[in-house]
Amino acid sequence: MLEQRLPNQANRGCHEHHYQRCRIPMEGVMPTDSTEETLYLALVLSLPSRNATERMRAWRTLKTWGCAVLRDGVYLLPFGEVHQQRLTDLGAEIREAGGQAEVLRVLPQPHGQEKGFRALFDRSVEYATLLAELDRLDPIFPDVNHLKKAVRGLRRRFDELTAIDFFPGPARVTTQRRLAELESVLDARLSPGEPNARPGKIERLDRREFQGRLWSTRSDLWVDRLASAWLILRFIDPAAHFVWFAPPEAPPPEALGFDFEGARFSHVGTRITFETLMASFALEETPGLRPLAHMIHALDIGEPTSQEAPGFLALLRGMKSRLHDDDALLDYGGRILDDYHLFFSES
Repeated sequence: MLEQRLPNQANRGCHEHHYQRCRIPMEGVMPTDSTEETLYLALVLSLPSRNATERMRAWRTLKTWGCAVLRDGVYLLPFGEVHQQRLTDLGAEIREAGGQAEVLRVLPQPHGQEKGFRALFDRSVEYATLLAELDRLDPIFPDVNHLKKAVRGLRRRFDELTAIDFFPGPARVTTQRRLAELESVLDARLSPGEPNARPGKIERLDRREFQGRLWSTRSDLWVDRLASAWLILRFIDPAAHFVWFAPPEAPPPEALGFDFEGARFSHVGTRITFETLMASFALEETPGLRPLAHMIHALDIGEPTSQEAPGFLALLRGMKSRLHDDDALLDYGGRILDDYHLFFSES
């Protein structure tokens, strides 16, 4: 048995959210002893059999959103404003195509249905497929460009899968770890000199002693190096000058190095270079920098823990495709980071 709130009969024509309570039997739900309750949304639809195109379009759309099939013509999603708007809009399109559609708020009965509903969203099989492909990929494949393309494709599929993984489990963690390992090997091949984290405490430094200095890092700027250079200019040394070098070329001996093996400022413990610089110059409490650091950290180590990270990554990839000069990339990307910092400061 499943308790649902259905639209009041007097308002069903306009599909507004006026609710009454009733019980509808639902079959095929696993029993559970869990008392936890999550509110869900169900799209109940029916389309004329002659309208095969619309049926296929609706099915593909629902699959893309990660809907679970509760029974024929009943699709389930965890409750949320975005999910509700999507299902409501799709329901309107179905009715315009000559079908019937209702969006219902569904509350599983205690002690019986929450675990069953969550099982419908289990992505373990999809993660297992992705993990098998990751394991088949040889990280020392001679054609590094082919490897790069393959890894990016797997990363895109992983991100798409996590976007519809509403109840993450161990399979996600295992796949994420394997993907991060592969990306780390690829980064080492594409970016020689990538720093290894070193243990130890971070020394507090006086910004006044680091003004008008020459700073150096590896060329072909990416997430951590770009963000660290921006942090230096905006909060540490506004008169900084930068030199970019390509390993095995050595940086100028007089330069302050960051984000390469042996650099003065690099990864320490779990901190990436951006976070090491923040700690070194006592910037942790500067408004907006902590959430910005969280975004940069998530991108640098390949963890999908920041909602803003995918947007910045897309912008950075676009900039890299258009700009082939690190000075120009810092100038343009720095303005983007200014906007992110302002957003985080006001959030």
